Amino acid sequence: MSEIILEMKSITKEFPGVKALENVNLKVKKGEIHALMGENGAGKSTLMKVLSGVYPIGTYTGDILFEENICEFKDIKQSEDLGIVIIHQELALIPDLSIAENIFLGNEQAKKGIINWNETTLKTKELLDKVGLLESPHTKITNIGVGKQQLVEIAKALSKKVKLLILDEPTAALNENDSENLLNLLLELKKQGITAIIISHKLNEILKVADSITILRDGQTIETLDVHGENITEERVIKGMVGRDLTNRYPKREPKIGDVIFEVKNWNVYHPLHSERKVLDDININIKKGEIVGIAGLMGAGRTELAMSLFGKSFGQKISGNIHLNGEEVQFKNVSQAIKKGLAYVSEDRKGNGLILMDDIRKNISLPSLFSISKNNVINENQEIIETEKFRQKLNIKTPSVWQSAGNLSGGNQQKVVLSKWIFSKPEILILDEPTRGIDVGAKFDIYTIINQLANEGKGVLVISSELPEILGICDRIYVMSEGRITGEVERKDATQENLMKFMTKMRG
Repeated sequence: MSEIILEMKSITKEFPGVKALENVNLKVKKGEIHALMGENGAGKSTLMKVLSGVYPIGTYTGDILFEENICEFKDIKQSEDLGIVIIHQELALIPDLSIAENIFLGNEQAKKGIINWNETTLKTKELLDKVGLLESPHTKITNIGVGKQQLVEIAKALSKKVKLLILDEPTAALNENDSENLLNLLLELKKQGITAIIISHKLNEILKVADSITILRDGQTIETLDVHGENITEERVIKGMVGRDLTNRYPKREPKIGDVIFEVKNWNVYHPLHSERKVLDDININIKKGEIVGIAGLMGAGRTELAMSLFGKSFGQKISGNIHLNGEEVQFKNVSQAIKKGLAYVSEDRKGNGLILMDDIRKNISLPSLFSISKNNVINENQEIIETEKFRQKLNIKTPSVWQSAGNLSGGNQQKVVLSKWIFSKPEILILDEPTRGIDVGAKFDIYTIINQLANEGKGVLVISSELPEILGICDRIYVMSEGRITGEVERKDATQENLMKFMTKMRG
């Protein structure tokens, strides 16, 4: 048996107006963790969808050899039958079904059409033990966090006798602790002989677990690096990804900070379903004109809940407290009022809440600001095209035209469309919730530059991020949250990962 378990030769895949992959080659050794890296739009996810049968034979050219046999997959089931299992960035679990039901969905432990639930439960327990998940097989998916859901997906893959496990951005939505657990599990599976391909933009994680790194750029194979045999640094990988050295990951900025433009006083919010549960407790924050303010905190600290409750009370109930904009008290009873008063919110879930994926870029960008391009309730389509084309060019959205469907864009370009949408609404305060999640270093730099430009124009910017280096790299001042409270406020010059973490882990006394 060859040490090469997978070989993809001269893979070319085209979409209307876009060549996503051009003569891509990939070799993966048996029993290794092989990282696939590149900027958003480089073709990583497309290549893995070709491999797993999401894009079936006939929709691409080139050859797939798995265990030295040529494969012509017509669908995902055929690839899974050979032991190739892909876990997508958007988890494919059904919230209202149990862990056991999700793991064996489509692969039921049945005889003559009757499911053997005892066997299902026993096998689920064995799989959960393998992935280190201490949950009952009967627990519903909706009752466990994203980190545990990732482990359920891996358990599901193991139930299919996986030989090659593909993970697309597996830690993008996880906190540091859950990410660490998942990476350790991958190393453990490697000891058991399971080969893995991992797509990620988190360079430190890749260098921790990967044996080899293949870099794609603009739909083409650039190089494959041997992590153990060469002196591979984050800077070396970045150079391969973007085609140039990126010595400073955060653009330089000289802040010009003015008076307080936005202030929140004594803000209290209760859970939308459990009225007795207080989610936010006496929050007091402010943002000055031209200032980038960060909010740091562990998962569950209340950061997103704060952003959504401020944005037209789109989260919570029994909300109390005051909001002042430009020195005057304002009321945002709904999202529409918040937008009209100058507030904008870029959601952490760009696909679920930020975009209408089936619509084109033009419609997505203009949606919150139709009143500005309408007369007598009739949209001026020419003006709409002109305005949205400006954003396509200004934010360097990689697509042939504004008629491109948002669902066909890479994650980084989708994020630029979301930013364009809210910048077009001409906000005074822009709240950005995980603005660079799942985005490569090149696109991150572009987005940081846009944030800086907004601040330089006198806007107030509030950035929520789980990545402490990002918070430290772009923010002028940082609030820290824990258990629904503000536990610290730190100026940029005094901020370190250590003192932010001290406030992030400060529990109620």
